[in-house]
Amino acid sequence: MTAPVLLDISDRIALLTLNRPERLNALSYGLIDALMAALDRIETDPDVRAVILTGAGDRAFSAGADISEFSDSVRHGRATALRDFVRRGQAMTARLEAFRKPVIAAINGLAFGGGCEITEAVHLALASDRASFAKPEIRLGMPPTFGGTQRLPRLVGRKRGLELLLTGDPFPAHRALDIGLVNAVVPHDELLPAAQAIAGRIIRHGADAVASVITAATRGLNMAISEGLQLEAEQFASLVGSRDLEDGLRAWRDRRDQTGWPGDLRAKPSNASSSRSRQA
Repeated sequence: MTAPVLLDISDRIALLTLNRPERLNALSYGLIDALMAALDRIETDPDVRAVILTGAGDRAFSAGADISEFSDSVRHGRATALRDFVRRGQAMTARLEAFRKPVIAAINGLAFGGGCEITEAVHLALASDRASFAKPEIRLGMPPTFGGTQRLPRLVGRKRGLELLLTGDPFPAHRALDIGLVNAVVPHDELLPAAQAIAGRIIRHGADAVASVITAATRGLNMAISEGLQLEAEQFASLVGSRDLEDGLRAWRDRRDQTGWPGDLRAKPSNASSSRSRQA
């Protein structure tokens, strides 16, 4: 039996591939459970510093929930549908959002329904120029149930979010970039290399510092600013005395002593003229 999620680890980066290409990588219960199990493994592996999540094949990242499986749960009643479908899907997106290692989605095709909700939940997302997105749940007579009604308006703004949620209309990768759903749009054949490149730029920094930034930014979005500032202070305090912070400060002092200026902080040419379609 083919595994619904593939895991490959190389150069401190875990590549997770949703592996149901014949069903456009639809999110079956088995696939969601396999993804959660893979995250469990990655979370405790000190050699993995970042995660890239993509879909098998060239057609889809994920076309959303497995409707035939979901329909069967609905036929068994409200309690079963909530337990098997809604809670499972919400647990998946919440886990991705709160994961303390950076999760980068590489959207290689359709990202509809639950596939779009994964995109909303992960920390960063790059889209192929062939990718497309949609919130089509309303066509089934229901709202999104994996967090889409909550995360999408927070990401793109209330009116934009409601337009996408209420119409169910598909939209291309460049609109996803314009509204802030993805960080960049790249040529299809460059998608995974681009995701690996940004992962590499992140993992050159200390693991604890990266985790603290993710925690402060992700949890802080749902707090009042005063509470968020307290969380930020707590994350900083947890790093005082750590090897990462000591090494970072020592490297800064060494650059200052050698150059008379704090090394990497010296002015660099502006990239403001680069195309927004390549990098947000």
